[in-house]
Amino acid sequence: MKQVYMDKDFCIGCGLCELACLTAHSKSQDLILAFLDEKAGGLRSCKKVQRDGSECASIGCRHCDEPSCVAACISGALYKDLASGRTVYDREKCVGCWSCMMACPYGAISRHPVEAKIVKCDRCPDRETPACVTACPNLALKYEER
Repeated sequence: MKQVYMDKDFCIGCGLCELACLTAHSKSQDLILAFLDEKAGGLRSCKKVQRDGSECASIGCRHCDEPSCVAACISGALYKDLASGRTVYDREKCVGCWSCMMACPYGAISRHPVEAKIVKCDRCPDRETPACVTACPNLALKYEER
């Protein structure tokens, strides 16, 4: 199954993956409206660019084969979809206990800034290629089988 892979040698920390993710998950599907209006209402990117001096990396859910976040989830809000390979989040079932955040070894799950919910990559299931991969100008993000 295809996964999003990051090549840190090509990541320049531009943050376009974050903006593409924000836009793809916005109601407006417009970068300016998503960034200026919807972000104020709690919209967050599922991607985070970590920067440490000249080193940077785009962090997102790795949709692990045996996700520790799923094992930690007390409400069943996270589960592994074997057909797609995605670790799926059902926000209606989420009780905001943050166990998944603590269990994720990659720091890929964050708190929603307004609601007692999480923010996690869904790998853009309605797109052929995730928005973050399409937006990466240096091809640091790749969507492929390995």
